[in-house]
Amino acid sequence: MIVGNWMQHNPVTVTGETLVSEARRLLDEHGVQALPVVDERGRARGLVTRSNLLRLEHFVLRTQNQDEYAFFVNRLRVRDVMVRNPGTVRVDDTMEHCLRKGRELHVAQLLVMDGERVVGTISATEIFELAAHTVGAWERRHGVTLAPLWLGPGVLGRVIDTVTAEGAVLHAVYPMGAQQEDEGGHGLSTVVLRFRSCDLGRVVAALEAAGFPVAARSDPHARELAA
Repeated sequence: MIVGNWMQHNPVTVTGETLVSEARRLLDEHGVQALPVVDERGRARGLVTRSNLLRLEHFVLRTQNQDEYAFFVNRLRVRDVMVRNPGTVRVDDTMEHCLRKGRELHVAQLLVMDGERVVGTISATEIFELAAHTVGAWERRHGVTLAPLWLGPGVLGRVIDTVTAEGAVLHAVYPMGAQQEDEGGHGLSTVVLRFRSCDLGRVVAALEAAGFPVAARSDPHARELAA
């Protein structure tokens, strides 16, 4: 998965000379969390975010000073409040790299670059969409989350064999990174299974009988009946 497939294409941009009040209007009008700040050649100069503008606006309103509010509305420019040297990724970077970059910089928005030009943005919204797509949240599939276990040699194979032996059509297996250890010092990982089956309860019973306790389950058919 590459950034270019998940980013917001052709983002609305502003220049450093844009009024902050106009940038605020554009954020609301287009429903985005950040605006790239570019020069006349489309090269990145900064990033102005909704959260930064909201904090600034809140501060100005709290002062109840008419002169400061007039300055905020009529004179303050994006260049005065933008994030300089914002985090960037390339359009052909992997989403794994993008996630690591966001975590490393502790930011929720990154500019997407093609050479020197800004060609998109990627934010927590797109990351959410990616996560939902990866785990099949929008699809009518059963889901099972196993209790933390040690993924020693052959363990995942036994899990898969147990599920398919019950007639389930397995679509995906997601081993999550080890978050805790057992008494022997082995890292314990959570495993999420996505599959189609006529009998979720039968698959769950088989997994638990094989020594793989189920921590959570998801049955789209049950939700439909409840609705």
